[in-house]
Amino acid sequence: MSTVRKISQVWKSKPTVEGAGVHLKRAFGNYQVPRFDPFLLLDDFHSDYPPHYLKGFPWHPHRGIETITYVIEGRVEHGDSMGNKGVIGPGDIQWMTAGSGIIHQEMPRGDDNGLMWGFQLWANLPASHKMMDPRYQGLVATEIPEVLLRGGARVKIICGHLEGVKGPVRDVIVDPEYLDVALPANSTFSHPARRGYTTFAYVVQGEGYFDPERDAYAHEVIGNNYFDFQRRCLCGAESLVLYGDGDQVEISTREIPVRFLLVSGKPIGEPVAWYGPIVMNTQEELRTAFEEFEQGTFTRHKTAG
Repeated sequence: MSTVRKISQVWKSKPTVEGAGVHLKRAFGNYQVPRFDPFLLLDDFHSDYPPHYLKGFPWHPHRGIETITYVIEGRVEHGDSMGNKGVIGPGDIQWMTAGSGIIHQEMPRGDDNGLMWGFQLWANLPASHKMMDPRYQGLVATEIPEVLLRGGARVKIICGHLEGVKGPVRDVIVDPEYLDVALPANSTFSHPARRGYTTFAYVVQGEGYFDPERDAYAHEVIGNNYFDFQRRCLCGAESLVLYGDGDQVEISTREIPVRFLLVSGKPIGEPVAWYGPIVMNTQEELRTAFEEFEQGTFTRHKTAG
């Protein structure tokens, strides 16, 4: 018998500053390991004040993970040690597998009105793939299919599949699904969720009910959680919803529509040694990575220039 997933925990993203001075909201990160396994971090960078993002994320290393950058407003200029460079624009996705090591930069530039809005998700790599060759899957908005469902929901499929349509990002180790869902008022969205896979939703705009029972809400309350005993499962913008196990998720709305990211992936179940932009399995591997970075032997590929 199919079971609908219940909410395990909900909290609000927290303001933080990263890079050279980028103001953003962190939905989850280091302190939640291994709760979101195989995912490590989700940042929401949303600002119409350029001084809060223009300094960006200058040259820095990554090893052992994948970084997924999804832009919905504005643009992000990027470059790396392999000589790649370009712009991630509205609706574009960049799925970067750092693998054995890459040095890159990401510089938010905003739109003509100064608005910058996007998300960066980090996915871990298992020990067997941490030292794989770096690679990119970069896609522009027109390459990401959108499905209109009965009832009015619009779903952009970045990774995974829906209604026989498969997303363009493929062959990712942790078998992820990444959907951008816009649900109109007074409607319901139901979607299969593979049992045993970690599944979460991040509310981009509006508000919705993320648990059909509406009373089996937060088993645990930490930090500055969004918790409303009167409205219970109603979650608003910048809320992060972590689900328990089950076969499907069900989200509904009343008078106000909602837009959210729905993400799932297969847990790795391995030790995590994490410092800054590098994630390995042991402290020794972590020390080796930083020593190599300091010695100029970090990258295995031919470095541009």
